[in-house]
Amino acid sequence: MKKILLLLLLVSNVVLAQVEYTPVDHPVYDFLKRMSLKDYITGYNSGALPISRGRISGYLVEIKSHRDMLSGTDRRILDDFLVEYSYDINKTLSGSYSLFSDVKSFSVFRDDRQKYAYAYSDSNVSLFWDITGFLSQKNSKADSLGNNSIALGELGTRFRGTLFGSVGYYLRMSNGQKLSGSQKDIDYAIAVNPKLKANTKFRYEGNNFDTYEGYLKYSTPGEWLSVVAGKEAMTYGFGYVDKLFLSTNTVPFSFLRLEMAYKSVQYSFMYGSLKGDSLGRDIQSKSIATHRVDVGLGKAFRFGFWESIIVTDNFFNFTYLNPLSFLRSADYNAGENTTGNKNNALLGFDCEVHPVKDVAFQFSLLIDDLNFSTLFRNKKADMPANDNRFGYQLGLLWNDVAGIPTLTAALEYTKLAPFVYTHRTNKSQYTNWSLPLGHNLAPNSDEIALKFGMNVYNRLKLNLTYQHQRSASRILLNGDSLIANYGGDINRGDGDVVRENVFLDGDRVDRDIAGFSFVWQPVRQFFLDFSYKFINYNLLYNSTKKKDNYFSGTFRVDF
Repeated sequence: MKKILLLLLLVSNVVLAQVEYTPVDHPVYDFLKRMSLKDYITGYNSGALPISRGRISGYLVEIKSHRDMLSGTDRRILDDFLVEYSYDINKTLSGSYSLFSDVKSFSVFRDDRQKYAYAYSDSNVSLFWDITGFLSQKNSKADSLGNNSIALGELGTRFRGTLFGSVGYYLRMSNGQKLSGSQKDIDYAIAVNPKLKANTKFRYEGNNFDTYEGYLKYSTPGEWLSVVAGKEAMTYGFGYVDKLFLSTNTVPFSFLRLEMAYKSVQYSFMYGSLKGDSLGRDIQSKSIATHRVDVGLGKAFRFGFWESIIVTDNFFNFTYLNPLSFLRSADYNAGENTTGNKNNALLGFDCEVHPVKDVAFQFSLLIDDLNFSTLFRNKKADMPANDNRFGYQLGLLWNDVAGIPTLTAALEYTKLAPFVYTHRTNKSQYTNWSLPLGHNLAPNSDEIALKFGMNVYNRLKLNLTYQHQRSASRILLNGDSLIANYGGDINRGDGDVVRENVFLDGDRVDRDIAGFSFVWQPVRQFFLDFSYKFINYNLLYNSTKKKDNYFSGTFRVDF
């Protein structure tokens, strides 16, 4: 009888689900990943995020049926998420508090309900209005960026909901202010925060900044088909420390997206607009198109295929809007890429294996350029063999390490060959705002990364990371003429066939990066964040060393 009631609840969630997304940086995704490794939920795919609140609430209900098997901390984490998603699960606002509906009680510090500035729902419409804000202090004591201190404040608002069970909407707006700091401190803040880099007003006026995300999403019952138009962060890839295909290392961009799902098969298509430049000069038009297919084979194996193309100097072309095509072939058949090097096509394959409880492995292969005629030999007759460029990633994820509840360890190795993500036109590189759309590692580099995460209790999450990176880069110029490029700068891809590419050839720099962070939620929806990062640079090319220390403390509110 219990299973029948659970099934009915899951079915009702699918039919009446909230179809708006949960943002990719929400901690519920880490929790769902851990629960999938314990086999408490089925069908969860971390290779394509975000997913809807309706799907997440279904997973939470599924986890609740295993409640007695959870550790004490995980039960409390689950209880917190069940409160946060109480409307999505129960379709009632009885588990929430609305400030402007009950001003007299002023219960903004109550801990047992999800709080909103205003919430409304009936049988057809839901509306949730939130107020967000933060105060943040950032400091550095660094050989590379100098000593800096800057204080920032931000106040924002957010609207979301679902209309008639099929149309989701989301809008988040904010305006921030520099509270203290000089222009040098502003340059430091921009260097360490991608969202600030995309605020030209903050860079040149040096006073305030603003950000937003927003979209409309239509989904059929059961979400077997969804169409989204807007601006929101997305990720593709199974990477446990960083993503090889599409990551959050840059700012969100505007897009049109199509999603389809049936049982263990998921498909998505996306066409978006990027901010580009060519050696410091703005590009009026830079677009991205991507396809991704995910296939799950039982509980133990999931496979993904991804492809993408970066198109410049073309405001719009229906060729790339075709959701069922092979993008490299479509590009050549568009009739405008006659030289074969105007646009930048990439493709990738990844898989995740879950052989035993609490353990998963992932492998990702990125193919930037491929020429079978030179694949297994160093040179061809007319030029060095630089037309094969690969990146790959191997990762291990271990949940409840050594039997310690909620302790998760991720070990990952990533290698990017010279010129990966770049393009010889210096226009079609795989970037947005000159920041990588994929992995944060530079081309002609590799990295071993180790990350530990642990919930000390349900409201306190600790993270510890260590990365060892090896990189090399060199660009030789004679006036404005390029003499040689060793392929280590993502924003400069010209000269890729001038000389033979050798991995880690150039000005070699090794980095050891250690980071510590925690997020503490002393009261529901009030947060204290702290992070510290130490970077040791070993500049092997000139036998010198540098050290950087970065600190950040933030108080934020989200309700």
